[in-house]
Amino acid sequence: MTHVTVWNEFREERDDPAVADVYPDGIHAAVAEGLEADDRGFDVETATLDDPEQGLAPEVLDRTDVLVWWGHRAHDEVRDEAVERVVDRVLDGMGLLALHSAHYSKPFRRLMGTSCSLKWREDGGRERVWVVEPGHPIAAGLDESFVVPETEMYGERFDVPAPDALVFCSWFEGGEVFRSGCCYERGRGRVFYFRPGHETYPIYHNEEIQDVLGNAVEWATPVADPGSSSQGNSDPREAFVED
Repeated sequence: MTHVTVWNEFREERDDPAVADVYPDGIHAAVAEGLEADDRGFDVETATLDDPEQGLAPEVLDRTDVLVWWGHRAHDEVRDEAVERVVDRVLDGMGLLALHSAHYSKPFRRLMGTSCSLKWREDGGRERVWVVEPGHPIAAGLDESFVVPETEMYGERFDVPAPDALVFCSWFEGGEVFRSGCCYERGRGRVFYFRPGHETYPIYHNEEIQDVLGNAVEWATPVADPGSSSQGNSDPREAFVED
């Protein structure tokens, strides 16, 4: 069984009535409920920034197969030692899903090695998400496109490395486009950045979004036996031929 930890700052839901109206129990709870309702057999727990060790204690990460990360306004509050633990676990095989504004989260930026900056606009416009790699497992069961009725605009250029696979590309009413579903491999771990989401729009209650997140967790789940190779000083496998 895949163990999923959904991590969230959980600040705006408590401080901003507009956010609490949409996600009264927190964005992490909505994402977790969607994963549990998907009947894929995930074992889901939640963690938040104000939990002991910021919800990222070694024992939490050690039992986590896939970490789903929501961050928005408190990126800088995540302590460097917690970031190191997350990055080390990804390199060792844990999957990471970075949602929406988590493009600016410390773990994602560390794993990308770039600024991860982009254009944005709060306008409540429509987003059409195009499936540009329909054979990818994260796109399983989806139509060729789907619509998010109200959202925040993200626009290119998105300062990330070229993804290993681009699954989704979004179009916005203002004419912008955005690489909205990016897959990476880092060490033995898989990383998926997924743009759709927002704290004041009910995007994580959307069935297509929930399907994408379920597919992405399955894709990012570590394989049971990744194989191994010896390291360090090595004896030759063949005898050297003397001239």
